[in-house]
Amino acid sequence: MITVTFNCSDNLICGFTISGHSGFSDEGSDIICAAVSSAAYMTANTITEILHISADVTENDGFMSLSLSKGEAEKSAVVLDGLRLHLTALSEQYTKYIKVKISEV
Repeated sequence: MITVTFNCSDNLICGFTISGHSGFSDEGSDIICAAVSSAAYMTANTITEILHISADVTENDGFMSLSLSKGEAEKSAVVLDGLRLHLTALSEQYTKYIKVKISEV
């Protein structure tokens, strides 16, 4: 199962952690892993390369995290809110394969 945790402070998303594999299908043909990975990379790239916001991004097989200061999170809010909405919709459609959590820090 893929677990997505959004780290929030004062109702502002300051980052996220995505870990695991969905197990929906074989590697290379897993549409859920592909959808989550694509959305996560687009979000990270939009924040760092398009908005030119400094973010701490870590990635590895089956893992990605992005962390922002509160000031940078405010500048990235609409992008991170879009990712949350997208992944929440996927989790509602594929409840056995992806879980979205909100963590207040």
